[in-house]
Amino acid sequence: MKKADMQKIGQEGEKIYAEIKSKYEPQYDGKFLAIEVDSKDVYMADTTIEAVEMAKKDHPDKVFYVVKIGFDSVETMANYFL
Repeated sequence: MKKADMQKIGQEGEKIYAEIKSKYEPQYDGKFLAIEVDSKDVYMADTTIEAVEMAKKDHPDKVFYVVKIGFDSVETMANYFL
């Protein structure tokens, strides 16, 4: 996948999450959402892997924007590297 495609997924995913986050925060803080940016389909699970596996059932050839509910992207990335 091209860098430009990944940037588009990141930008679109951030926009979609900004629009829908009030539906998930704060009651689902700590869970993960996988967002398919073209369809705007959203999949929630306890882990990143579970959320992506759910999303792949409907969109097997897509790449997903994944966000940890209640955390900004910097906090989410920091948690992966600690």
